[in-house]
This record gives sequence, structure tokens and C-alpha cells, in this order.
Amino acid sequence: MIVEDTVDFHLRSTLFAMRRMYNLIAQENGITQGIGYALINIGAEGMPATKIGPLMGMTSSSLSRMLKKMEDDGMIYRKPDQEDKRIVRIFLTEEGKKLKDKIEEFVLEFNGKLFKKLQLKDLQTFERVNNAIKEQVKLEINIHKNKL
Repeated sequence: MIVEDTVDFHLRSTLFAMRRMYNLIAQENGITQGIGYALINIGAEGMPATKIGPLMGMTSSSLSRMLKKMEDDGMIYRKPDQEDKRIVRIFLTEEGKKLKDKIEEFVLEFNGKLFKKLQLKDLQTFERVNNAIKEQVKLEINIHKNKL
């Protein structure tokens, strides 16, 4: 097998390169990449704390630590849901909104630069291939789960 000829190699190398880039941006802003990802996913209407973990692939204990740090650093605040008091919603403070805006600006700028190098058909092909990979991964997961 030639590793460089596998889809895995290309996905991992691209993912690692992007993670390095986003880690640098996060460090420049005094946060972690995980915090940055959480910030860009919390909308004006807030977000239930229980939805953030699965979105980011985090365990509840890791999520709790991250949210505590974000709250201590003045990026978020918690508020009970208006309709279901058992649910705690996470909202951005003004500081959190400023950081979110900076991160979103970088992401959009990066994507804009990338899109200038690609044609629409390239992006459509990428999306189709990416969806095929995810679909096959799900099938493989189910096959191996059933073996356990």
C-alpha cells in the first residue's frame, strides 16, 4: 500500500494543516481552537449546553471545563431556558461576541481566498466526494458495531 494514494492520507494531512492554522489564530486571540469553535456556533438566541458537546465531539466533563473557563474569562453566561427550566442556555457576552466576530472574519477570509482558487464545479465535486466518504464511514461504523 502506498499511503499517499489513500483518501485517509489526504484528509488527515489537510485536517492537520487546517488545525495548525486555526490553533495559531486561536492562540493569537488568547483562546483554544475548541473555544473558538464553540463561539462561532453559539447564536444570538443562545444554545442549550447539552447541544454543544455533541456538536464538538466532546465528553460532558471536557465540555463543562471548557464552558467554565469561557464563563470565568467573560465570554459566555448561562441562563435557564424560558420554556423548560431544566435546560441551561449558553449566551455570548459582548467580549464573546467580539471574539466570535474576529474568528468568523478569519474563517470567511480564508474561505474567500480558497474559493478564488476553485471553480464552482470543484466545490460541488468536493462536497459530493466528502458526502460519499461520510456515508461510507457510517456504513463501516455500523458493520463494526454489530461485530461487538
